[in-house]
Amino acid sequence: MADPRGFLKVPDREVAKRRPVEVRIMDWKEVYERRQSGVVKAQAGRCMDCGVPFCHQGCPLGNLIPEWNDAVWRADGASAIERLHSTNNFPEFTGRLCPAPCESSCVLAINQPAVTIKEIEVSIIDDAFDNGFVSAHPPERLTGKTVAVVGSGPAGLAAAQQLARAGHTVAVFERDDRIGGLLRYGIPDFKMEKRHIDRRLAQLEAEGVRFRTGVEIGKQIRWEDLLRRYDAVLVATGASVPRDLTVSGRELGGVHFAMPYLAQANRAVAGLSLSDQISAAGKHVVILGGGDTGADCLGTATRQGAKSVTTIAIGVKPPETRSSKQPWPTFPNLYEVSSAHEEFGDRKFMSSTIEFVGESGSVKGIRVADTQIVDGKRVPTPGTERTIEADLVLLALGFVGPETAGPAEELNLGLESNSTFARADDFSTDVPGLFVAGDAGRGQSLIVWAIAEGRAVAATIDRFLEGTTDLPSPVRASDQPLSVYS
Repeated sequence: MADPRGFLKVPDREVAKRRPVEVRIMDWKEVYERRQSGVVKAQAGRCMDCGVPFCHQGCPLGNLIPEWNDAVWRADGASAIERLHSTNNFPEFTGRLCPAPCESSCVLAINQPAVTIKEIEVSIIDDAFDNGFVSAHPPERLTGKTVAVVGSGPAGLAAAQQLARAGHTVAVFERDDRIGGLLRYGIPDFKMEKRHIDRRLAQLEAEGVRFRTGVEIGKQIRWEDLLRRYDAVLVATGASVPRDLTVSGRELGGVHFAMPYLAQANRAVAGLSLSDQISAAGKHVVILGGGDTGADCLGTATRQGAKSVTTIAIGVKPPETRSSKQPWPTFPNLYEVSSAHEEFGDRKFMSSTIEFVGESGSVKGIRVADTQIVDGKRVPTPGTERTIEADLVLLALGFVGPETAGPAEELNLGLESNSTFARADDFSTDVPGLFVAGDAGRGQSLIVWAIAEGRAVAATIDRFLEGTTDLPSPVRASDQPLSVYS
């Protein structure tokens, strides 16, 4: 145990400070300042090393949180990263991007602010890279078996690393020009700079993982051919089909899905050439959707120089504290002020979109009305209509599932009712040698679930190829988060 009286001596929760708003909106660097080792140690000392650590249940990866908190408190960085890496391939990603369900289930959170688990996690991995504690672990022998991983997001990369370490020859196929999936082109640099991806990819390459960019399976290579070439194939393509809004004026110019907008912005920040970039510069921007993607659009529009930004959510404003319907240790739906929200813009809740208003084929405004609940459905309230000025509208309404045409048509791979690929509890499918993990099988979810499924499917594939496996399998395909919502 770190400090038996730590939670009594340090009752307050302290996290890394965000850079001043007026400074950070002038660049694309991460918004958080470097975490101070003394603060991180004190916060790690608040961990109570519970007899039943519910933080393990809150995290699908099963992170050994009390153990690495103890190592941080003892200033033993080598032990801390060893324990962290034993369950999590990419803590630099989760420590920056995960909403931290582990903290919601922290036992201390019953009556005190939770341990700053996420802050401690990212501090461990950053210090580990700085001190040379992160190295490649190539296999001692090769099995002679080959695996193709389609998709290079967190699920695909986690599976690739686990399988390569088990001795299999792994090739990761990515249709974009760079590896990383939405980590690369969907997450703005102010949330996670891409150097974190690049240095982890260098480790995977040193371990034998081979990357094939600019290759779209189903076009350059048929799915059937891929199955013939490789001993096993993993579908980890994510859930990239966006949810649309079919109202009058949807066809107007200036109405775009969020992800192409974010991807273009990320490419521009990376110094890549673009033509006809969607930009918020000098425009009145309206973002439909109050989730993380909407916040990413807000922060991006702010840095591009938007004249105004209004974020619209159809639902009620979440509470700032737990409600009785979302008790500990569930992951509650709370009102959050992200870094983007404190920088710029206006947030509106309980607002239903009626139509997009245009002029000469381009959007000029959006008609909204107050939302009311009728027979369990959210509908506009008559007589409350109003128009919000808009030159650019971004649809950040979530995703409805993966792109299914290729595997479903070529391989006759079945689909679930939520349009994800059908799979068994061990991530196998009815197609011999084909497996599905991550959002492609789960639907839109959290990065920790993607990594957990990547690790679990690697164990299944290893067993399929070798008859047995020593790889850990933290979750099943049917596992659900300890929460009232996904």
